[in-house]
Amino acid sequence: MKKVILFATLACMMSCNDKTAKTPAIDPSNFDLSVAPNEGFYQYATGGWQAKNPLKPEFSRFGSFDVLRENNEVRINDLFQEMTKIEAAPGSVDQKISDLYKMGLDSVRLNKEGAEPVKADLAAIMQVEKGPTLTKALTEMMLDVGNPLFAFGVMADLMDSNTNAFYLEQSGLGMGNRDYYLEESNAALKKGYEELLAKLFVLSGTEEAEAKRAAADVVAFETELARASWSNVELRDIARSYNPMSVADLKKRYDAIDWEVLFDELGKVQVAGIDRAIVGQPSFFEGMNKLVKQTPIETLRYYLAAQYLTSAASYLSDDFYAASFDFFGRQMAGKEEQRPRWKRAMSIPNSVLGEAVGEMYVAKYFPAKDKERMLELVGNLQTALGEHIAALDWMSDATKAKAQEKLASFHVKIGYPDKWKDYSTLTIDPSESYWQNIKAASLWGTLDNLRKFGKPVDKDEWLMSPQTVNAYYNPTTNEICFPAAILQPPFYNPDADDAVNYGAIGVVIGHEMTHGFDDQGRNFDKDGNMNNWWTEEDAAAFKAKTDILVKQFDAIEVLPAKGDQPALFANGALCLGENIADQGGLRVAYTAYHNSLEGKEKPAPIDGFTPEQRFYLAYAQLWAQNIRDEEIARLTKLDVHSLGKWRVDATLRNLQDFYDAFSITDGAMYMPVEERVIIW
Repeated sequence: MKKVILFATLACMMSCNDKTAKTPAIDPSNFDLSVAPNEGFYQYATGGWQAKNPLKPEFSRFGSFDVLRENNEVRINDLFQEMTKIEAAPGSVDQKISDLYKMGLDSVRLNKEGAEPVKADLAAIMQVEKGPTLTKALTEMMLDVGNPLFAFGVMADLMDSNTNAFYLEQSGLGMGNRDYYLEESNAALKKGYEELLAKLFVLSGTEEAEAKRAAADVVAFETELARASWSNVELRDIARSYNPMSVADLKKRYDAIDWEVLFDELGKVQVAGIDRAIVGQPSFFEGMNKLVKQTPIETLRYYLAAQYLTSAASYLSDDFYAASFDFFGRQMAGKEEQRPRWKRAMSIPNSVLGEAVGEMYVAKYFPAKDKERMLELVGNLQTALGEHIAALDWMSDATKAKAQEKLASFHVKIGYPDKWKDYSTLTIDPSESYWQNIKAASLWGTLDNLRKFGKPVDKDEWLMSPQTVNAYYNPTTNEICFPAAILQPPFYNPDADDAVNYGAIGVVIGHEMTHGFDDQGRNFDKDGNMNNWWTEEDAAAFKAKTDILVKQFDAIEVLPAKGDQPALFANGALCLGENIADQGGLRVAYTAYHNSLEGKEKPAPIDGFTPEQRFYLAYAQLWAQNIRDEEIARLTKLDVHSLGKWRVDATLRNLQDFYDAFSITDGAMYMPVEERVIIW
């Protein structure tokens, strides 16, 4: 399903049944006592958890986040099932949720319809010519299907955070990442993708020989598009990605697209007056423009059809879904089995009507006392980060003062929004096909974003639903957000001692705060504007320290060489922001915990572990997971987060407080003082 792309740097922590029994603060069965803490702390702290939680066939990765997500899916599914038993008023939220849910469950209808829901759109695509009709087709697809060639969207102007601006960004690769097309080691995946496209063409009514030729042409076209695309590391360069252009500039530079048609089409859906766009990757648009001009129209038609079918496949008959899963799920991610239909059906209204579902979720599952406790913890973490900034030996007083101003200006969101989103203009019609309703919902979401153009930024809007197990920092609003669903064990446990909660949810809070000062967040001031508030000397000192962190992670072998596949190493530059935030979150939360003990007697050990040890054990157990090799390879290429094992072992190796807690002076975990780096 198409999602409205948010082009801002949104920094997150990632990629239930009710129980009356208390959840253990630290579960001793999660340990692997055959490994000493100084040899492999991650395995020591989580090896038992891994043994107890072998990967189910439907997962490519399963960890603590996924446990909560699984529990949430059951909770939400229970809510939806109850709604199907009542006669919901037409046009009500209950009707929209229950009808979308029931359509996703109706395999008999989906299999009977087969390819019928997509045939009319595909026929129109196959009549496209270069010029106005190509641009019209592109625009229509961008509104409700996907993002062929490039993407557009609205968000805060990075230089004027109070105003919403129109953005253009690179897109259009069916496999998502340019490296899949350009690196020889990914030849098998590239072949698998070509076979997927051929299957989808055949299922939609194309003769097999033609389908194979079309698929080969599409993959060749996307390979050339990949050559023009920026790498994931390059995309993290915010300043380089800010390139305002007038509409006249767009027409002159990228004339393969009829920009008058694109903006006219947007005007028809009440998005008018766009006279300026911020182009994210000018060199990509130059390459895309040249490629479109030299590519035969037949190939462009099949490219659009391929983009359309890969977006639609999950919402059509079982043969379409199976073909998509065999590539994206099985070959690319290593999953062995499709997700149960109820989970797939539940996920759509949960996404499309996220805040409506969230309103029901928090009413049943989020007590007010949890919000009060979080506000207290956030205040404590804010104080601790201020102390760290004040104590920095590499930053000047002038820059420290600006950093303190930014910290004091954080906008904190906890649990759920004060004002819920209005879905009254979204129509879900069960007389239409499931796919047509998915398109209608996608169009609604796209327009909900686009109609913000030119209007003041709503800084109270939430970018995650309350039932999302995650957290984020948004630089243009200088906000940290903690949805209700993350405030459960192992992240927040009301039955746990403070050391454990500071090591878990405290680190999550500190992590999101530190994003305001990572390699991307540091480019924004207290008001959310991209503004260099650093002295040259301080910026150089920061860069020197982060370069060390990059090299530390670059040296990590995440997969050994196997057959003709070379060894795979972590990408320290891609994960730099998250690695800075992990380290900062740990250090700040540790300080906040000790600050909370002032004037109190130090707590005694529990189950043989000191508070300091319990703090680090709680952190490690957040990242307990099992993961398939295919998923390791996939995430290493595209995820800005390090793998769970290295978020623990590689990050802790820089922290003397960790060594002191477990009396570590040697072993594989130990890093000499001169090789360590502390940033915040």
